[in-house]
This record gives sequence, structure tokens and C-alpha cells, in this order.
Amino acid sequence: MPVWQKAMDIAERCFLISADLPKKEDYALTSQLRRSAQSIPANIAEGFGRRSANDKSRFYDISRGSAFETKSHLIYGNRVKYFSENNCLEIQKMIDEVIFDLNKITNYLKNNGQS
Repeated sequence: MPVWQKAMDIAERCFLISADLPKKEDYALTSQLRRSAQSIPANIAEGFGRRSANDKSRFYDISRGSAFETKSHLIYGNRVKYFSENNCLEIQKMIDEVIFDLNKITNYLKNNGQS
């Protein structure tokens, strides 16, 4: 799924930009950003593996929520000067594309999928 590939790119980018965070952030922002970013493709994959439209939609919705959470962590990281604005904006644009794609998929499943 192209949306899964995009989501994996987001997770990779978040891993890379959080690599140089201060040690004190290991169990805070570093962990939170990486976990929310990894949750995006993980839930897409789990949704893809489900049989019913309702199950698929549920996991795609969870992935969407993780995408918004990841955006929030990026905004915070930029506000406290851990991340550059350019890096954050690039990743946020990628996240917006994934959210758009997930919305299209869930709308399709709602209107055309069978439970």
C-alpha cells in the first residue's frame, strides 16, 4: 500500500531527527515521537490484514490518531528548539498526505465496503 510506504518514511524521518535529542529526553519526547510515528504504519499494516471493512476502518482510524499525535510532538520539539522548522514542516506535510489518504480509504470502506 502506498500509504503504508509513506507512513514508514515518516517513522524513519522521526527516528532520524530524534537521534540527537538530549539524553534527558530518552523516556520523554524521543520515546513518544518514535512510538507515535511507528504506530502509523503498524496500524495501517494491521488494518490491511483485517478481513472486515469495520475492522480495517478501526485500525486506519487509530493510525490517523497516531499521525496527529506525531504532528503534536513535532510542533512541541520545534517550539523548544530541538527540531528545525524546515524538518518539522517537511514531516508534517508527509503526515498530512497520509491523513488525506487514510481519510479516502476509510470513506471508501464506509460507503462501499462490506462488514
